[in-house]
Parts: sequence; structure tokens; C-alpha cells
Amino acid sequence: MDARVEGPTTSRSDPSAAGALDERFAEVLVGHWRPQTAALPSKGDVTKLVDDILALLFPQHAADAAISVGEVAARLAGVRAEIGRVLCAVVTRGRSQELAERFMTLLPGIYEHLLADAEAIAAGDPAAESLDEVIVAYPGFLAITVHRIANGLHRLGTPILPRLLAEIAHTRTGIDIHPGATIGRSVSIDHGTGVVIGESAVIGDEVKIYQGVTLGALSVSKSAAGAKRHPTIEDRVVLYANATVLGGETRVGHDSVIGGNVWLTTSVPPRSFVHNVSEMRVRSASDLLESSEYSI
Repeated sequence: MDARVEGPTTSRSDPSAAGALDERFAEVLVGHWRPQTAALPSKGDVTKLVDDILALLFPQHAADAAISVGEVAARLAGVRAEIGRVLCAVVTRGRSQELAERFMTLLPGIYEHLLADAEAIAAGDPAAESLDEVIVAYPGFLAITVHRIANGLHRLGTPILPRLLAEIAHTRTGIDIHPGATIGRSVSIDHGTGVVIGESAVIGDEVKIYQGVTLGALSVSKSAAGAKRHPTIEDRVVLYANATVLGGETRVGHDSVIGGNVWLTTSVPPRSFVHNVSEMRVRSASDLLESSEYSI
């Protein structure tokens, strides 16, 4: 028997009833949209803000690089105005201008940190041929750039915009860093896909993080909001691919190495080497096919 599943037939049998149903649902949607959209910046505006700040800080990202002090100063003023305009969706106009001004005072320090990050990535990756390549093409550098911008706004108490910035970086790179995470100098995220860094994580200087690393919480209970839920990673630690470090009281001591696929929920002292012990057997494929131990 040929079974058929059909959707509602109201529109086919009674167009007026279908129109009434659509109108009622439209009223429900509009009732939800109005209070929410009024308190959110446009995603397009936030995306443009990210691109404009990137182009301001790094001419490698600009279609037409400014070459004079006057041109750069004009672009700085433009970014300040743009931040204020975007923030008008979530705070009063006066507050938006105040936050924009305060953020611009943080920007020179953010830029200094980013240069150190780019140099750390270039120095630590044999495949990196130049600093320009790191700045324009490395997802780890893009993610840390957007994070430092988002973190600056987060520390100023800016609502919602830091999370929107973080999600743009997440979408573009596959690297998810909460804007509240504290990250030190000369940090290198190598490859980076699947990296997750939680809100209260603290990362020291010269830390190197490979793809798939998670710095997470032991519990996702809502009652833990505001508590130190994510680990502390001290200076010069290396976290290899797919390492998972969990818990607000977990501290990885300086100059330690956390091996690939490690699951760590307790602190380790400085200069530790944490790794899994596993057994690997190498056999002939023909022997395996002839035996009864073949499995899928």
C-alpha cells in the first residue's frame, strides 16, 4: 500500500480560514519580536564592526589601507562612533557614548597584546611563513583578536555585544571563547577547530592550545552562575589536541604539558607531563581478515 502523509488542508479547502490562522500566528510572532529586537544590535552591524576593527588594526584585512596618521585617526573616530551607534540598541545614548570612549582607551593595549599573539603563533608554527600570513589567514589569530575586543567590552560591563562578537568568531573559526575568559600574553591557538574556553577560565602567558581542547566546567547547574567554574592554566603550558580540563578549582601548573585526549579534573603541579597510557597493536591486514576477530 502506498502510504501518504499530508499536511493541513485548510488552505486548500478554506482559504479564508487559512488566512485567519496566518494572521493569528503573525500576531504571536510580532508580540515576541518587538520587545526582543528592540534590545538587540543588528547582527549585520556587529559583523561590520568586527571587520572595521580588524581593518583598522591590521591593514592586511583592509581593502584600502590607510597610509597617513590623519587617515588612521579618522578611522579611529569612525570605529568609536560605530561602537556607540551599535550600543544604542542595548543602552541609553549617553551610556553608549561613554562605553565607546572607554573601550577606545583600551584599544592600544589590546593591539599590543595581539601583536605578541601573532608573533607567538608565527614563532611556534613551522608552517607559518610570515607574520602577515598569521594575521590574515590563521583562524586561531582571528579568534583571539575578536576575543580580546569582546573581553575589553565585557570588562566594561557592556551587555550582549561581547557575546555577539564571540559568536561571530565562533562561526568563522569553530573556536568558542566566552568573552569573560581571562587570557594572558603571547597565547597561541594552533589549528583551533573545536576549542572551547569557558567564561571563568584563566589562561596565563605563552600558553599554546591545539585543536579540540576544552577548558570547561564540571557542572552546568544554573546555580553555579557567577562562580569560578572553569580551570586556571598557568604560564607556558601546552595543551595538545582534544585535551579536556574541567573545574574551577583545577589548576595546571606552569611549564606543564597536557597530552592529547587527556581528561583532567584535578590540579597538577608545575612542570608536569600528563598523558594517557594506551596499548597499540600493529597486525597484518590479511591476518585480521582471516581471523574471527574482525569487527566493524
